[in-house]
Amino acid sequence: MVKTIRSGDAQIAYEIIGKGAPVLLLHPFPVHHEFWLRVVEILREEFCFILPDLRGHGDSDAGEGPITMEKHAGDIAEILDEEKIGRAPMAGVSIGGYALFEFWRGHRERVTALGLFNTKAQADNAEARATRLQAAAGVLERGTEQFFLSMTPKLMAKSTHSLRPDLVEGALRMMRKATAEDIAAIQRGMAERPDSIETLKSISVPTLIVTGDEDAMTGAPEAEFMRQRIAGSEMKIIPRAGHYSPWEQPQAASELLREFLSSQRL
Repeated sequence: MVKTIRSGDAQIAYEIIGKGAPVLLLHPFPVHHEFWLRVVEILREEFCFILPDLRGHGDSDAGEGPITMEKHAGDIAEILDEEKIGRAPMAGVSIGGYALFEFWRGHRERVTALGLFNTKAQADNAEARATRLQAAAGVLERGTEQFFLSMTPKLMAKSTHSLRPDLVEGALRMMRKATAEDIAAIQRGMAERPDSIETLKSISVPTLIVTGDEDAMTGAPEAEFMRQRIAGSEMKIIPRAGHYSPWEQPQAASELLREFLSSQRL
């Protein structure tokens, strides 16, 4: 069942699936919470998953102005409050990881463990920031379809494109929920996200770092960078997976999550 709450100037949608201890899962840009359903179906008898649509994605409003990491973190806190969840393990992919860095900075007492999938700690450099802002302007001028079509080869592994075109189409279906205004606001928020390199040293909960062996956006170098700076963290690489590794290889991702979450004695 999809629920909604008011958080600041936006209505935020989320779904709760499963039974057992609560686990929060955050999807990547520019899809929505259904991204995680292939994993959740495998693990729903063991854990209770809270699956938000991040602000500006899926059925969640964008609100006014750039969608900053601070806004995402505030929305997560509102969902936890609404569901009376004090503390929980949390995992996020890509922008979901950026949001978790911000949530850790402001609400670390509510985090019992972290899963950082296909993400990185570094802020955008000047070139990447300019590219995001150009993309924001471009979708407002020309619409979203060409932007989405240009993204999928970067987001999913070559093996996924050749062997599982249905997963590419499924990702595009999720992306198409977002309007040009949503995409522009999300891109502007990511362009101004803070650097999280110093934050890595402060992370003091069990942390699982995951990437895909074909992730062209945040691959093994970024994952290893985080592993070296988060004390006691472990790093795993999912074969035949790109930037959307849990969507592309749900069996492998669910096994990693099950092992990691079970070791926390939830």
